[in-house]
Amino acid sequence: MKGLRTKQQSTLFARSMLCINQSPMHRLSTPKMKLLNLSLLVHLCSLVLVSAQSTDQPPFSCDSTDPLTKSYPFCKTTLPINQRVQDLVSRLTLDEKISQLVNTAAAIPRLGIPGYEWWSEALHGVAFVANISQGIRFNGTIQSATSFPQVILTASSFDPYLWYRIGQAIGIEARGIYNAGQARGMTFWTPNINIFRDPRWGRGQETPGEDPLVTGKYAVSFVRGIQGDSFEGGKLGENLQVSACCKHFTAYDLDNWKGINRFVFNANVTVQDLADTYQPPFQSCIEKGKASGVMCAYNRVNGVPNCADYNLLSKTARGQWGFNGYITADCDAVSIIYDEQGYVKEPEDAVADVLKAGMDLDCGEYLKNYTGSAVEKKKVSVSDIDRALHNLFSIRMRLGLFNGNPTKQPFGNIGSDQVCSEEHLNLALEAARNGIVLLKNTNKLLPLAKTETTSLAVIGPNANSTETLVGNYAGPPCKPITPLQALQSYVKNINYHPGCSTVNCSSDLTDEAVKMVKGVDKVVLVMGLDQTQERESHDRVELVLPGNQQKLITSIASAANKPVILVLLCGGPVDITFAKNDQNIGSIIWAGYPGEAGGRTLAEIIFGDHNPGGRLPITWYPQNLTKIPMTDMRMRPEPSSGYPGRTYRFYQGPKVFEFGYGLSYSNYSYEFLPLTKDKVYLNNQSSDKIALGYKSVSEMGNEVCEKSKFPITVGVRNDGEMDGKHAVLLFVRQAKAGNGRPIKQLVGFNSVDLKAGAKAEIKFELSPCEHLSSANEDGLMVVDEGSHFLSIGDKESEITVVFAADTSGGATLKQERDMVLPIILAFFYIHTFLCMLF
Repeated sequence: MKGLRTKQQSTLFARSMLCINQSPMHRLSTPKMKLLNLSLLVHLCSLVLVSAQSTDQPPFSCDSTDPLTKSYPFCKTTLPINQRVQDLVSRLTLDEKISQLVNTAAAIPRLGIPGYEWWSEALHGVAFVANISQGIRFNGTIQSATSFPQVILTASSFDPYLWYRIGQAIGIEARGIYNAGQARGMTFWTPNINIFRDPRWGRGQETPGEDPLVTGKYAVSFVRGIQGDSFEGGKLGENLQVSACCKHFTAYDLDNWKGINRFVFNANVTVQDLADTYQPPFQSCIEKGKASGVMCAYNRVNGVPNCADYNLLSKTARGQWGFNGYITADCDAVSIIYDEQGYVKEPEDAVADVLKAGMDLDCGEYLKNYTGSAVEKKKVSVSDIDRALHNLFSIRMRLGLFNGNPTKQPFGNIGSDQVCSEEHLNLALEAARNGIVLLKNTNKLLPLAKTETTSLAVIGPNANSTETLVGNYAGPPCKPITPLQALQSYVKNINYHPGCSTVNCSSDLTDEAVKMVKGVDKVVLVMGLDQTQERESHDRVELVLPGNQQKLITSIASAANKPVILVLLCGGPVDITFAKNDQNIGSIIWAGYPGEAGGRTLAEIIFGDHNPGGRLPITWYPQNLTKIPMTDMRMRPEPSSGYPGRTYRFYQGPKVFEFGYGLSYSNYSYEFLPLTKDKVYLNNQSSDKIALGYKSVSEMGNEVCEKSKFPITVGVRNDGEMDGKHAVLLFVRQAKAGNGRPIKQLVGFNSVDLKAGAKAEIKFELSPCEHLSSANEDGLMVVDEGSHFLSIGDKESEITVVFAADTSGGATLKQERDMVLPIILAFFYIHTFLCMLF
C-alpha cells in the first residue's frame, strides 16, 4: 500500500520543482513576478513541511496558512461548489487532468493539492485488503476497526434502523481514521446491492439477499448512515461524512463459474427482469439514499459493457433517477472492454466509450495511459474530461478536502477514541444477535439449561477461527471472540476437536472427533464454509457441504448421547436436507459470517441469554438446482423447458428452507386489523383500456398513485415465555397466477421488540402503484385489476383493485355513480306523485 510521501521524497520533489523554476523559461524578472516566485517557494516549503509531519496530519487542500492557495477561488468556501470546481478544473493542464481520472489521483503541488486515493472499502466495517493500494491503513495509532456481521446476516434482521446505525458507525470510524492521519481517501466503494439471484455466487454474502425491496431499503438506510444523513433522509446537505458508492451497476452476480468469468460474461437480461428485479435497488440507492457514488460492473448486459453504456449511466442513472455524483469503473473494467471483451478496435476507443457514456473514474491505469492519445486521435474531447473532473472534484469538496484544516471543519471532532468504541462493539453484538437464524429446534432442544450442561464437546473447523467470523472485505477486528472461546465462558469442561484440518474437509479426522463426544452432556458442531469456498472470483459448483463435512456431522450425531446442535457459518445457502431430516440433529443455527461478536452471540443463543429472531433473506435450494447453468439470468420460470425460475418471487421447485423462514424460542401470532378500505379505485384515461385488465403505473401518474396510498395495521403478539425481537414480513400475492407475475412479493417489513405475552401494532403504508405492481414483458410496471391478497404468517386479507374510466382520480367516479341512481329515482317518484295529483 502506498502511504504518504516520505520526507526525503518530498524534499527531492520540492528541489526538482525549484530547479524547474530556475530554468531560463521560468526565470522571473519583474517585481510582481519575483513576489509570485517567492510565494511559490513558500508554498513548496509548506508542502515539504506537511509531508514531513507525523502521520497524525490528514492530507487536505487550501491551507489557510499557505499564501498561494489562499487566493484561489476554488479555495473560497463562500462560493458554490459548482463555481469552485470550474475554477479548479480551468487551472489544470491536460496532463494534470488526465492524472485525476484514475483511482490513485496524483498530487498537483503547484496548486497545493495532495494526492488522493479513491479506492477504500467498508462493506461491514472499515476494511483493509492486503497488497492493494487503498485510502485506509491500519499501521498507525489505529490498528483495527469494528467488524460488523457480513451483510447477508445483517439483512436477516429485517431492521432498517439497525442497518442505518451500522452505516453511521462505519462512517464515524472512517472519518476518525482520516482525522488520525491514516487515510488518503474518504470514498468508500460500498454497499454491494446486487440481487443474490443464484446461491452459488461467491459474493452473495456481501449483499442483503434476493429481494429487491429489502436490498433497496438496505441501500437507502446504510448510505444515509455512512454519509452522515438522518435516518429519514433529507438532512444531508452538501457536507459528506464519507462518500458511499452503490455497486455493481448492473445485473452482476457471477464471478467465476466453470471457467466463465465476470470479465467476459455477457448477461442476457430481459427488460422485464431489469425493471422489477435488477434495477430497483440502484434506483432506491440514488433517489432515496442520495448515494454520491455508483460503480459500473465488469460484465456486459445484452452485449454492451456496463461502463460503456450511455443509456445505463447517463440516461437512466443521471437522467431518470437524478444521480448527482461520480461513477467509477470496477477495477480494470475499462481495460477489459478492449483486452478481454474485444468490444472495441483499439484502447482509445474504450476510453472514448466510457467517458462519453458518463463514467468518471477508472480504477486502474487505462485512462491514465490512453486518454492523451484518445484526445490526439480526436476520439475524446477535453470537454468529456472536464465533465468527469467536475463530478470528481465536487465529491472531494463535499468531503471538505478543499476547505482547509479538517479539524476545524464538520466531522473534524471525530477522534480515534470513536474507533472500536464500546458503543460500536455493542452495536456489532446487537447486529449479530438480531441476524442469526434458528432453522430447526426439535423438542425445544435449545436453549440448553446452564445448570444441567456440565460438559460440552465442540467440533468443527469453524469453531475456533476468527478469520471465518468476519467474512470478506473486512478490516482487522477490535476484540474478536470465536464460538469455542465464548462457549468456554459458559461451560468449563469442554472437549474440542476441529474434525477437519480445513473447511474443505478433505482429510478424514472423524474417528478422532468421535472420541471427543463420548460421555459429554451436549455436542455443538460448528461447520459450514469460509472464504476458500465462496468469495470474490470464486463461485461454488455444488450446494452441499464441502468434502467430508456431511460424513463428520452424521457420524458425530450418531455417536452422541443426545441430539446435537449444528451451527453453520456460511454466506450462501447450503443443502443440508440430510441434517434437517436427521433425528439425531436436534437444532440447526445459521450464523452467516457474524462478525467479531458472532462467537459470543452464538453462545448466548445456545444457552438462552438471547432469543433468536432472524429470518432468511434468501431461499435455500436443494443440490439439484446446480443442473441449471449459473449463466441463465432469467427470473421467471419457463415450465415448458423445466426451468424453475429464481428467488422466492418466481421459483417453482423444492426448497430446503424458504425466504423469510426463521424460528424463535417464542411463538408469534398475527391479525389484520380492519382495513380502512378493501377496494382500490384507480382511474383510467381511456375506457378502452379497462378491457385490458391492467394499468400502467406511468400512465396513472404521481398524483393518482399518491392518493391511492392507504394504511394497513397488523397486530402481533408474543405467545411465548421469553422476550424476543421479531421481524414482521408483509407479502402480497395476486389471484391471477402465472404470466410473469410473482408468486408473491414482499411489500413491507419491520422489526419489533415484544415482552413475553405482549402485543404490538405494526403500521404499514400500502402504495398500490408500487406494491401491487409488477413488470410486464415491455418492462413497464403495471397494476392488475382484481383481487390481491395481503399475507402475514397464515393470515390473509383481500384487496380488490378496480379501474374506473375517468380522469378525476377514480374513486370519485364510484361516488358519483352511487349518488346518481338515488337522484334519478327521486325525480321519478316526484314526477309520478305530481302526475297523480294533477
